[in-house]
Order: sequence, then structure tokens, then C-alpha cells
Amino acid sequence: MKDPFPIPPIPALSNAVQPWADYLNLPTLPLHIHEVVIIAAFYEFVRSAVSPVLSARLFPAQYGALSKTKKLNWDVHVVSLVQSTTINALALWVMFVDQERAQMDWQERLWGYSGGAAMIQALAAGYFVWDLFITAANVNIFGLGMLAHAVSALLVYSFGFRPFVNYYSSVFILWELSSPFLNIHWFFDKLGMTGSRAQLYNGLVLIATFFSCRLVWGTYSSVLVYLDLWAGIHQGPDIMAADKVAAGDLPARYAESMRFVTSSSGVPLWLAAIYVVSNMTLNSLNFYWFFKMIEAVRKRFDPKVAEAKQEVAEKVKVTADGSAAVTTGMDNGFTRPRRRTILDGEDPDAPPPI
Repeated sequence: MKDPFPIPPIPALSNAVQPWADYLNLPTLPLHIHEVVIIAAFYEFVRSAVSPVLSARLFPAQYGALSKTKKLNWDVHVVSLVQSTTINALALWVMFVDQERAQMDWQERLWGYSGGAAMIQALAAGYFVWDLFITAANVNIFGLGMLAHAVSALLVYSFGFRPFVNYYSSVFILWELSSPFLNIHWFFDKLGMTGSRAQLYNGLVLIATFFSCRLVWGTYSSVLVYLDLWAGIHQGPDIMAADKVAAGDLPARYAESMRFVTSSSGVPLWLAAIYVVSNMTLNSLNFYWFFKMIEAVRKRFDPKVAEAKQEVAEKVKVTADGSAAVTTGMDNGFTRPRRRTILDGEDPDAPPPI
């Protein structure tokens, strides 16, 4: 399948990154760097221009009352909602229409190339480039967990430009199927609809999709890619084996799907280790966030949890600068300020902004 992105590669941009692509052994990067840059710029445009204007018009009271940092968090959720909705639709479309991808064997899944899968990988990389800059610049708002998520995800998707596990770009991007419901759940809280039936139904769908797409599908897919990596560590691509090429034992489609394979292609231990560690980091965060989401939903709909939360809230006050302060119970309600740390989120009761 040829790259279906409507804008062709930009020669000046491709030429600019070519030396870096050669140095880092990323031969397909010049073909898709324009997609990475365009989509990253698009998401920044949504965050800085579209979301503030649209949110202020649709929700003037709620959005207008937010502080600068909370408006940033709101705008990031808008970007996440746009990104997760579009990338899911595109990934599912590629998986259904890309016949070359459907026929790939384990070697093609490791070293093969398909324009459709490469586009998904480039669009995902563009989002995670934007996400990394936003998270790193505002780590006090989003926390170290989200920074680790951005770094790991960008590493994993950047390897696709070797190309490496290009096939799995659409597979793992389907983790994002739960993200639209997660963002909707967050917006329900901000719009004063906490505990409503709409939030309950959305929360049930959120938990179901998160569990099925990230924990079940994600873990299953991770096992499959680990098996392919194990095979690749012990055997290089057949297209580089002179005896098999001479005997004509290779599928005809290899001429196209394996065209970026070279004598240096393989699965070095360092590459497999980085990929596995990054993938396991993302999987671990998924399990952690799943239980945090269940806890967040229970706080909104379980009366006993809500009462306990209210008791805690009565003991905690917020000072003028927005920092938390704990009531000591002594000296007529004297409050002792608590210093915020890098692990604190903008809203401790909100589910993680994935």
C-alpha cells in the first residue's frame, strides 16, 4: 500500500533530515518527516488557537473561570480527544484495506515496509513529539508518569523509521480506543456533570474499552511482538541470504515490502532491549492507570467513598497561590501549607490524561 497521506514529501524537509536519517539508520524518515512535522504543528495549532476560542465560545463560564495552568490542561485534553479519535479511525482503516500488510509474515512484521502502516507510525510519532514538548515544559502539571509515557511512546514509534516493527504501528495505536471516553469523562467533571448518568455510562464504556484494548489486546500484541523479536535475534532476514535468493524461495512481494532491508538489518540486542523496556513501561502504566480509573469512577458514584472524600476535603484548604494546606486541628483551624511536588497533578481526582 502506498502512503495515503494527501500531502507528498517536501523535498527541502526530506533533504534537511537525510544526514540525520543516515547517521541514525532511519531510511524511511525522509519519506515521512513532513507528516511528523505537519501533524505536530497541527496539534499545537489546536491547543493554542482552536481550543481556547472554541472552548470560550461553547463553555464561557467553565473555561473562563479556569486558571492559566488549568486552561492548558483543558486544551491538552481537547488535543487528546481530536488525536485519539482521528488516529483510531485511520489505524482501523489501514488494517482493513492494506492487503500487503495483511499478508506479512514474521520477517515482514519485523523489517517490512508498508506505506499505510508507515503513515500511522509517522502520525503517532508527530503526536508524541508534540506531547513530549508539552509534558516536559509543564512536568509540574502533568507529572513524571506522563513524561515517561511520552518518552517511551516516541522511542517505540521512532524505531519504525528503520523500518522496524512497522507492521505493529496500527496494532499498538489501538490502545487509544479508550482515550476518547477518558477525555469525555474528564470534561464531564469540568462541566459540572460529575455523578450524572451520562458520566456513569461513559465511565463503564471507558473501563471496558481500556481493559479490552490496553490490557487484553495490548498484552496479547506485546507477546506477539516479543516472539517476533526473539526470532529476529536468532535469524536475519532471508532476503539477505544469497542461497535463498538464488533458489527463488522468497515471496515475490518481498521485492516491495523488504526493499529497505540491508546487510546491516537485524535485531541487535540493544534495539530489542530498548523496545522491550519501552513497551513494558507503557504496559505497566496501563495497568497502573486502569486501577486509578476504577478508583476515580468509584469516588464519583460510591456514596461511602464520596463521604470519605468529603471528610478529607474538610481537612484540606487551598491557599491563595493554589497550594494545598492541611488543617492541624489546633489553634482554631490553623493551616500548615504542603509543598507541591513534581508528582502532584493538576487535579488529583481526575483520571490520567492519556
